[in-house]
Amino acid sequence: MTLEDFKKNHKTRFLAEEYERLLNEEKETLEMAEGNEEMKVLAEEELREIQKRKKESWEQMENILAPKEDETNGPSDLTMEIRAGAGGEEAALFAADLAVMYQGYAISKGWSFRKIDESVSEQGGYKEVVFEIKGDEVWKELRYETGVHRVQRIPDTEKNGRVHTSTASVAVMPVFQKTTIELNPADIEMEYTHSGGAGGQNVNKVETAVRLFHKPSGIAIRCQSERSQLQNREKAMLLLASKLQALKDEEESSKYAADRKSQIGTGDRSEKIRTYNILQDRVTDHRIKQSWHNLEKIMAGNIGPIIEASENGVTGGEEASEDDE
Repeated sequence: MTLEDFKKNHKTRFLAEEYERLLNEEKETLEMAEGNEEMKVLAEEELREIQKRKKESWEQMENILAPKEDETNGPSDLTMEIRAGAGGEEAALFAADLAVMYQGYAISKGWSFRKIDESVSEQGGYKEVVFEIKGDEVWKELRYETGVHRVQRIPDTEKNGRVHTSTASVAVMPVFQKTTIELNPADIEMEYTHSGGAGGQNVNKVETAVRLFHKPSGIAIRCQSERSQLQNREKAMLLLASKLQALKDEEESSKYAADRKSQIGTGDRSEKIRTYNILQDRVTDHRIKQSWHNLEKIMAGNIGPIIEASENGVTGGEEASEDDE
């Protein structure tokens, strides 16, 4: 790859700019030492240091863009949590819109998309919802969707035509069928409740939903997607172990995360990654500073170009304007 290739990719843009700065510094040092023996001696040591840093930067860029095993052969199961953020009922409605968007995309990819748990707002939005998604390359494609999604629109209940800004957070977590986590039963509180959803004798009379609370971490898992209490319990335990494994992996890799944080974002639920501007018919990804139009199709699940651009770190739409920030 060339330096220009690295500059075009948001994962390596910062390092590429640093490499370019070192090239200029190297050139200036050579020009300063030309024809001056005393300066030439002093410049030699400085040039060695510059060349060393150039080599390190180039190797870092190559390593960042090299295919990783966990990216090419990642898990085929994941959970997606969508939670309403700032904006009250409007945020809950936006969370429901995001759920429809991801479901539409999953269907277009031939993936399985099942609801594990939900908490519904008064107007039918989601205070919180958790989905299980299964399919080929599902983790590879959706792992960068984690973060804060923001919508700017006029709510149906707004009488004065004012634009409201609301948020919802998305968290994507791989489901590991095997983990190194050992769960101590003494650390887990378990309770059984009635499953939510539309009617049916099983829903109304049998406590099939399972809620686990892991006391050391404070993590709570609720599962109601399966027919039996035992199946929901087994799935909840698997999800808990996967979440603890993900936290452990994140802690172990945190010392290597400085470059990733500056180039492709933290992957944290608190990071604003995307804005959906309904009035201007535009969605903007803030990490790569690119925008796409035709929100109606996008919200129906046509997010392939956006996901591809976010994944590869290259420009996939038009350049974002200042009011997108």
